[in-house]
Amino acid sequence: MNSSDGGTDAGADAPRSGPRATYPSGQSPTSRRRWFIGLSALVVVVGLALAALGYSKFANPVVSGEAAGYQIVNPSTVAVQITVTRRDPGRPAACVVRGRSADGDETGRREILIPAGTQTQVGVHTEVSTSKPPVIGEVFGCTTDVPAYLTAPSQS
Repeated sequence: MNSSDGGTDAGADAPRSGPRATYPSGQSPTSRRRWFIGLSALVVVVGLALAALGYSKFANPVVSGEAAGYQIVNPSTVAVQITVTRRDPGRPAACVVRGRSADGDETGRREILIPAGTQTQVGVHTEVSTSKPPVIGEVFGCTTDVPAYLTAPSQS
């Protein structure tokens, strides 16, 4: 028996002195490897679940809009033609259209209502008043959460 490392005595199960007795290993290398593999697999599964959630939420939006064209009408107005695509055309949508100046600042903004219809894709034309001469008109974003002040008045 070697007393400096705990030795190996045929009659003893665990060392009585030395580094192995003072600092037991606790787990075998096989056990540590299983923990590592298990935690790695858990990280991969959680990552895939988050990726699937993100894809389902952002890959195919409920409504989207993009500028099909714009025209500078005068030094304080830009006309914007937008195309709005909806998954459910029976739901109304709202889009924010903006004008930007040469320095990139947003100089005008307008919210427009796209009423419920039968087509998934519709074209809309609007004009945006600006505080500086505009150089571009664009769609800032669209939503199906239409604010109450944009809803069309009901016919009674």
